[in-house]
Amino acid sequence: MTKTVKIPGPDHPITIEPNPSRITVSIGGRVLADTREALTVREASYPPVYYIPRKDVDMSLLERTDHATYCPYKGECSYYSIPLGGERSANAVWTYEDTYPAVAEIKGHLAFYQDRVDAFEVHAA
Repeated sequence: MTKTVKIPGPDHPITIEPNPSRITVSIGGRVLADTREALTVREASYPPVYYIPRKDVDMSLLERTDHATYCPYKGECSYYSIPLGGERSANAVWTYEDTYPAVAEIKGHLAFYQDRVDAFEVHAA
């Protein structure tokens, strides 16, 4: 089955910018992520999403799941759960491992559902 591929534009803008703030993510008293190299993605009218480089995430605290979704602007999306967070943290983390060219900068980054972790903090730059 062929999937639709769309290019961001005036009807569905996507911007990706480096974020100079320190961002930390924690759950169960453990730090999952700590970075000063996040990307802020603004897509259409959705709230901004912070994508954190994989190198700044403790991948040992995540567990890959079979859940997957598709975005015609970004590509195939894979998910991770956070066992420390229990059921509420199922599929709490997502990543586009093979992005479409228009959003290539987010490859190698992870995003977190902020309501599925104990703390998601954007510290002043």
